[in-house]
Amino acid sequence: MRRLALKINPKVKEVFENYPNTIRPKMQFLKKLVIETAEETEGIDEMEITLKWGEPSFVTKNGSTLRIDWKEKTPNQYAMYFQCTSRLVDTFRLIFDHKFRYEGKRAIVFQLHEKIPILELKKCIKASLRYHNVKHEMTLGI
Repeated sequence: MRRLALKINPKVKEVFENYPNTIRPKMQFLKKLVIETAEETEGIDEMEITLKWGEPSFVTKNGSTLRIDWKEKTPNQYAMYFQCTSRLVDTFRLIFDHKFRYEGKRAIVFQLHEKIPILELKKCIKASLRYHNVKHEMTLGI
């Protein structure tokens, strides 16, 4: 894997520390998956991990902001959020159909005890991290 330059806002660590013990490993797994996907993706040399709307967010030069979070009001699920004005979630639905649960045009939602389809999710992450380079392609390079 290539070396990825990460710029991490220290407040992100606080958010992860405040997740319940049952949720924290799930959120850390999503974070690791996003970083790993960025490392494997040609053209991504740096990524910022920061907070947007209080949620851990991943920003690349040519990407669309990707966020992850767990909400107390829906304790049995957590999600990966995408820019709702993008074509990302609509494209994921088109390509992956029932592999994921979706929330409108903004999220892929995971249940606490379900197995995540990792290869497919990495394709979604890659499309988001490269969005402005692939948004003209019908399937966003997936």
